[in-house]
Amino acid sequence: VDVYGYCSTIVSITFPAAVQAMLWYRYRLPIGATVCVLALLLGEWINRYLNFWGWTYFPVNFCFPSNLVPGAIVLDVILMLGSSMTLTAVVGGLAWGLLFYPGNWPIIAPLHVPVEYNGMTFTLADLQGYHYVRTGTPEYIRMVEKGTLRTFGKDVAPEGR
Repeated sequence: VDVYGYCSTIVSITFPAAVQAMLWYRYRLPIGATVCVLALLLGEWINRYLNFWGWTYFPVNFCFPSNLVPGAIVLDVILMLGSSMTLTAVVGGLAWGLLFYPGNWPIIAPLHVPVEYNGMTFTLADLQGYHYVRTGTPEYIRMVEKGTLRTFGKDVAPEGR
């Protein structure tokens, strides 16, 4: 789950770093990374809502974008306090990577709440995964082995003639 799809924090820092460098070099504004991440996040939420939920009714909490805002704020603060692109690249890049996982904890935490379903206790994430089977999960493999695999094509492709 990430702003750019499924990729690492190294790839996710490229656009914010480029916008930050342009705004700092041209206007001396240390807000480039935060502005870029907020714009990317807005675009991703529009994409997730319209394409995943609006088109196929796929649960949004399975495909929410990563929260890159804490790393972007720290990146901008390091540039503002240090006034050095080199310092920002070294220390800010390290902070970006270290803040990536804890920055997403508040989003993921509600999915670890225990719920009771049919007399068994699951986490909310497990229960959702049971109802919305995705490829690569044990439930999907069981359907393949059993021969009852359903396709996703009817949900995303137009009807044939």
